[in-house]
Amino acid sequence: MQSMPQHPLALSVSELNREAKHLLERHFDWVWVEGEIGNFTAAGSGHWYFTLKDAEAQVRCAMFKRANMRIKYRPGQGESVRIRARVSLYEGRGEFQLICEHMEPAGTGALQLAFEQLKNRLSQEGLFSAETKQVIPSAAEHIGVVTSATGAALQDILTVLSRRSPHSKVYVFPVAVQGENAAPQIADAINLADRLNKEHTLPLDVLVVGRGGGSLEDLWAFNEEVVARALFAASIPTVSAVGHETDFSIADLAADARAPTPSAAAELISADQLELLQLLDGLSARMARSTQRVLTDQSTHHIALRKRLRDPGFALKQQRSTLQRLLSSLNHAAQRNVASVQGDARQAHLRLIAQHPRHTLARHRSQLTLLRQQLAMHIQHRIKDAQTEAAHKQSLLRSLGPEHILGRGYAIVTGSDGKVIRQPQDTVEGDAVTMRLKRGALTAQITGRSDD
Repeated sequence: MQSMPQHPLALSVSELNREAKHLLERHFDWVWVEGEIGNFTAAGSGHWYFTLKDAEAQVRCAMFKRANMRIKYRPGQGESVRIRARVSLYEGRGEFQLICEHMEPAGTGALQLAFEQLKNRLSQEGLFSAETKQVIPSAAEHIGVVTSATGAALQDILTVLSRRSPHSKVYVFPVAVQGENAAPQIADAINLADRLNKEHTLPLDVLVVGRGGGSLEDLWAFNEEVVARALFAASIPTVSAVGHETDFSIADLAADARAPTPSAAAELISADQLELLQLLDGLSARMARSTQRVLTDQSTHHIALRKRLRDPGFALKQQRSTLQRLLSSLNHAAQRNVASVQGDARQAHLRLIAQHPRHTLARHRSQLTLLRQQLAMHIQHRIKDAQTEAAHKQSLLRSLGPEHILGRGYAIVTGSDGKVIRQPQDTVEGDAVTMRLKRGALTAQITGRSDD
């Protein structure tokens, strides 16, 4: 009996992919790979997915959120980068991929690129505009300083101020000036100082923000966006003093003024007491000379006035004579005024007597009697004239009346209906008519008529 051939044990796809993943991860340690970014995607979860390629090949890459949060800039499509990654395989699709833990621009430092990107973005938003800059006081008395409490920058500022302006008061807001937590601390300190100033709890004339020199990494806290926005939002005039003269930061652009060093910042906001003393000495000398000149002028003027001053007795005699003359004129004027007033009073008395109500009433009674007589005569004349006119009109009426015409031989002919017949056409033969005469009337019948 022939035995059946034995089949080799088969692996599942997931087992194969898992073994391949383990093999790749055990074989490769961390690798540095350089290439051009393609198909870049920032997922909603915060993870980055992209391909890294050169002229002949490409490989899929993933950079999870916990790793890309440490990157100071955001990569773009087509950029050349260097990544440090673990070689792995995505089991679900059997795809070879790199798990990226670090990324930097190829040929340019990552921090420098991040600096340029942030500077361009904030500049477009207007955070560096000259129109928003406040005037820095040149002789501040209340000064806030945001820096390390143990750093050389604070000592440099205090040394300069003690020499130039020892009366100025300095309020220190201690913060870390490098490290991951430095930027939030610096921004919080700026916001705190600004709030205390607005509440009048701690009145500040100016706020200095800075530290001593160092590498770009050491100074990076002053290149963070949160610090730039805090400086821009501050209502207190701000001075950025970060590093040495050759160092330049985002804070320098966002602050109202930049000082190349902390010592230079202290000089910028303070007035040199030696210069003030020299100025005071000069002003004192000018005031002494001016005072002496005024005293000399006053003395000369006093002497001139004394020469012009006359004997008061002579002036008093002149004033007495003038007073006597004025009194005499006043008496004459008063007498004339009294006489005039008395004459006016007599005239007013006579007018008052003439206008007494008794005399006025008698005068009005006489006028009333005269008016009554004139009215009676006028009425009689009017009545007589009316009677004469009425008699004339009656005579005229009678002369024009029908009775007067009938008396001259005429008659008035009326028909049976009582209407006056004026022409033959108003009758027909056989009509009965009445003829009214001056006295009496005749009745007749129409037997014929003539229209002529």
